[in-house]
Amino acid sequence: MLSFASDYTEGAHPQVLKRLCETNLEQLSGYGTDPYCESAKQKIKAVIGKPGADVFLLTGGTQTNQIVIDTVLGACEGVICADTGHIACHEAGAIEYTGRKVLPVAQTEGKIAAETVEAYLQSFYADDNHDHMVFPGMVYISHPTEYGTLYSLAELTALAAVCRRYEIPLYLDGARLGYGLMSAGTDVTIADVAELCDVFYIGGTKVGALCGEAVVFPRGNAPKRFFTSIKQHGALLAKGRLLGVQFDALFTDGLYFAASRHAIEQSDKLRKLFAEKNYQYFIETVTNQVFIVLENRKMEELARSVSFSFWERIDTDHTVVRFATSWATTDEQLAALESLL
Repeated sequence: MLSFASDYTEGAHPQVLKRLCETNLEQLSGYGTDPYCESAKQKIKAVIGKPGADVFLLTGGTQTNQIVIDTVLGACEGVICADTGHIACHEAGAIEYTGRKVLPVAQTEGKIAAETVEAYLQSFYADDNHDHMVFPGMVYISHPTEYGTLYSLAELTALAAVCRRYEIPLYLDGARLGYGLMSAGTDVTIADVAELCDVFYIGGTKVGALCGEAVVFPRGNAPKRFFTSIKQHGALLAKGRLLGVQFDALFTDGLYFAASRHAIEQSDKLRKLFAEKNYQYFIETVTNQVFIVLENRKMEELARSVSFSFWERIDTDHTVVRFATSWATTDEQLAALESLL
C-alpha cells in the first residue's frame, strides 16, 4: 500500500538511527541526565539564539501539550485555541482530563487572529460575572496549523503583543515546526518563534525522530519544578538517552532543517502533480500537507491502492482528504501516485 497518510509513518531518519545504534551499548545515566541530552539541549539553545532557555525532552505531542498546559496554567484557568486546534479536536480530551478547560475561538484556515483573541479577552473581563468563570490563562496555536497553513511574522507578533498586554503566555505547538520553517512561503524563523512565544516545542516525531519533542521555555521561564511535574504526569523516560541521542543527531550539521526541506521539496512536486491532473485544492498550503477535494466514488477507488487522511465532508458527494509528504518521501513514491491518479 502506497502511503501519504501522514509524516510519521516511517521510523527514524537513517542518520538518527545510526547514532542510536552507535551509542546503544554505552552505559549512561537515566532520566535525561546523560551527556547526549545535555548536548542536544545546548545545540537547540544555540540554534534559537537563547543561551538561557530551559529545554526538556518528551516523547510525544499529546503528552507534551497536556503537561505544558497543565503546569503553566494557574488555578481556574483555561487555554484559548482555534476551534480546529489539535487540543480541541484530536487529543481525546487530554487537556480536560487534567481539569483544564479548552476555550475554542473562531479561526480562518486554521489560524486565530490577534483581534479574535483580544475580543475574547475584552468580552471576558467586561462580564461582571467573570470571577465565576474559567479564566483565559494561555493562548495555544500550532505552526504549521492543522490545515497546513502558517502564521506570518506580523500575525505572530500581533498575537504575542495581545498576550503580553493581558499577561498570559503564548504557547506554540511545533509538531511540524521544521516543515513550517523550511517552507518558501514563510517569513518566520526559529529565532522569531523563540523571541515571540513564551513556550513552544520542536517536533521530532514528525520530523525524522523515532519519537520525541523538545519543549523550550526561551527565557528560562519554565514553571517551578517542571521536571518533577513531568515525572508526576508519568512522562519521565528512564532511558532519556533515547531522546537525547536523537535530538543531538537532528541538530548536528543542520540535519533537522535538511530533512524538513526535503519534505517541502516533495510536497511542491505533489502539488504540481495534482494541478496537472486538474484536482481541486480545498485550501492553498505551502507546507508538507496538501488538501484536495475528491468525489466520493473516486476517493473509494483511490483508497484501494494508496492511504491518505480523511479530513472533512464538503457535501454528500465530495470529501476533503489530506496527502502528506515527509523527510522520507521518494520520487518513486510520487511517480507511483501519479500513475494511480
